[in-house]
Amino acid sequence: MSSDQVKEIRALLRSGEPIEIGGRSRHAVGSVHAAASARTSSRERVSTKSPSTAGLVAAFAAVYLIWGSTYLGIRYAVETIPPLLMMGIRHLTAGTLLYAWTRSRGTPAPRLREWFYPAVIGTLLFLGGHGSLAWAEQHVPSGIAALLVATLPMWIVVLARVSRTERHISRSSLIGLVLGFVGVSVLFGPDVVRHNGELNLVGAAAVLFGTFIWAAGTIWMRNVQMPESPVLSSAMQMLAGGAALVIAATLTGEMRGFHVANVSAISWLSLAYLILFGSIIAFTAYTWLHMVVPPSRVATYAYVNPVVAVLLGWAFASEPTGVFTWIAMLVILAGVALVNTGHREDHLHARRETEREEEVAA
Repeated sequence: MSSDQVKEIRALLRSGEPIEIGGRSRHAVGSVHAAASARTSSRERVSTKSPSTAGLVAAFAAVYLIWGSTYLGIRYAVETIPPLLMMGIRHLTAGTLLYAWTRSRGTPAPRLREWFYPAVIGTLLFLGGHGSLAWAEQHVPSGIAALLVATLPMWIVVLARVSRTERHISRSSLIGLVLGFVGVSVLFGPDVVRHNGELNLVGAAAVLFGTFIWAAGTIWMRNVQMPESPVLSSAMQMLAGGAALVIAATLTGEMRGFHVANVSAISWLSLAYLILFGSIIAFTAYTWLHMVVPPSRVATYAYVNPVVAVLLGWAFASEPTGVFTWIAMLVILAGVALVNTGHREDHLHARRETEREEEVAA
């Protein structure tokens, strides 16, 4: 392997961009072993692939808009279906469909040992994150649940720095994160908090707990070897997480007294929407984004989701909105713009650091 190729690997390892070695995509962060194995064979090649602008726009639209609407879908679904069981059915069904589809297109079946990381991450994301959210939406409005989930970027930034997934956070990113949090705080004005007289603190705490678990699973996903196919990876995570949710539903007694005949039409329709759009389309986009962009940039969806959720909750479920809501929307969107600007600054900083270190080494 030439010195130029070694330098390229070194630069990618520092920048956090995906690298392809011998036809298998890996994330540079936490993948020093990939560079080592590359040196052992001159036949292995190193290349980088930049995602298309259209692909990024479509993927971000999915996690921004579709996931914003799923909060209302969850609210209607848990009206007549127990929350853990509902989420278990959702992810088991979506995971099965995705797995069958990707296998039918020729993707090799994963070996048993390749299930470990997707299974653990799927359990964290879906049992810890979605299970807590579904349970909480029995007690808090869908708009407020979305606002609490908007704390995700704070957890992402803290955990990314602790785990060294991101070596540098630009000033623009930090200002954007703070601005987004301020916008979320504005949404907790009197018009929102007075919903049904008070905010259910236990339900709110459950949403915050699930958000932290989701952030932990998201960061860990960047540091472990996942299947190279985003669709297969999503399917495996959903199957594992769905199974964990059904087991949890059984252990907590949700199955007792549940009868399919008692499920309303709106709950069935909401569950179908959550399976097709929330799980199959949006989560696959979410997994792919984490393979091609830094986690702090993906986490900006948590700023847009509350806007969508609050508007839909107001329009279809009579959840309150007011002047605080409209002001907060402008602040939140400004935060998103700053975080995305900071993403470009972060990569420029990483590139300059790499160039300086190479000059010193030379």
